[in-house]
Amino acid sequence: MTALRPPTGTVRQVTPLAAVLLAPNPGPMTLEGTNTWLLRAPGSEGCVVVDPGPDDPGHLAAVAATGPVELILLTHGHADHSAGAATLHRLTGAPVRALDPAHRLGDEGLAAGDVVARPGLELCVLPTPGHTADSLSFLLTGDAVEAGAAVLTGDTILGHGSTVVAHPDGRLDDYLASLRLLRDLGAMTVLPGHGPELPAAGAAARRYLAHREARLAQVREALVEAGVGPGQADPAAVVRRVYADTDRALWPAAELSVRAQLDYLLELDP
Repeated sequence: MTALRPPTGTVRQVTPLAAVLLAPNPGPMTLEGTNTWLLRAPGSEGCVVVDPGPDDPGHLAAVAATGPVELILLTHGHADHSAGAATLHRLTGAPVRALDPAHRLGDEGLAAGDVVARPGLELCVLPTPGHTADSLSFLLTGDAVEAGAAVLTGDTILGHGSTVVAHPDGRLDDYLASLRLLRDLGAMTVLPGHGPELPAAGAAARRYLAHREARLAQVREALVEAGVGPGQADPAAVVRRVYADTDRALWPAAELSVRAQLDYLLELDP
């Protein structure tokens, strides 16, 4: 699915409960930029911000201006999602909640099964490790039937392309389990950390699972050709073989995923 994205600094309403403000940090790893999600029930003044993005003064001032910001949540600690959290906290006074204590500002963290409630909306915390160990998704529901439900996936599922399993913090077995969890959400709208929203979490997760299986098959073929096992393979050589048609700017990220794939295969057949 593709969609025209508004320029950075423009708030776009995506669902009755969720609007997005695109951060000005486009790049090979961030696609059009980081999606900063602004969540509020219709008629409510205060909002919850998910992933304030980079520490960019203009972007964070624009986020604060949509407030009052009552709470800041992080899907994970990568800088393109979290670096602006401390500045937004100073601008608004809103606490920052995250799974990793290193990224919290306030008395509360986040854990699997936690429910963050605000008037007219609820966010249930789903553990979705794999991209990173601290990756979370948020299941968003509202009081009004017409509001619908959505899942905010951070970098676990993107609006287009695929994500990196950021070895050694990210683990492929965790990532596959997280995709299976999201697959069970069926037709629920995906609000990703980068790229456009997607109409169905189940279909997106199935595509991601198929992509990972295809990559694993390619890695296995590369190992057979090289005559080595996963414990003896040169990850850079595997990248050159498996990702030959991929933009070389993405090869460092691809090598992280390859290392995670090799670890996974080694655990399957030590």
